[in-house]
Amino acid sequence: MHNELEHARCVAPLLRGLPDAAAQPYDWREFQRRAHAAPAAAARVAAMRVLAATIVVVLAVGAAAIRLSGGPRPQHPSAATVTADNGAPAATSDLSPAERDEAAAQYWLERLPREPALVHVGTRAAVETLEDHIAQVDDLLSSERARRAPAAQLQTLQRKRAQLVSSLVQVRYAETLADASR
Repeated sequence: MHNELEHARCVAPLLRGLPDAAAQPYDWREFQRRAHAAPAAAARVAAMRVLAATIVVVLAVGAAAIRLSGGPRPQHPSAATVTADNGAPAATSDLSPAERDEAAAQYWLERLPREPALVHVGTRAAVETLEDHIAQVDDLLSSERARRAPAAQLQTLQRKRAQLVSSLVQVRYAETLADASR
């Protein structure tokens, strides 16, 4: 057991070894300088918080505007003209009924929003697969035109592309209806 006398004998020499006056951390002038600097630092921190809040609000408003507007939309051909395969405008009366249907389907697809807010994996996979097949047929059409393939072969590829675009229209229409019903 420890008694208080033994404790006092150990602590007393330690207390006597301490310096008489503890050094002050800084003087009155330093205290005043720091006291005047504190509000300025607090004002800078407050200004930075206001700036950060403003940036967050601007980004949120911009994101909401982009989300609600659906992003920039491409230029659509008018009802009277459609671009032909070589890129030059052609009157719709010069096109065959299949080409007019494909042009109308392409026009309808371009007016749809790029991506629905929520997607089902099955329909999204079908849309992406059809888009990939259309791109492959477009590449094949371009290479066949470059090597001057027979017209019958080009028409076969164009019919295949028209079927793929029609299928894409049907799937996207179903996807749009499902998205609107949520």
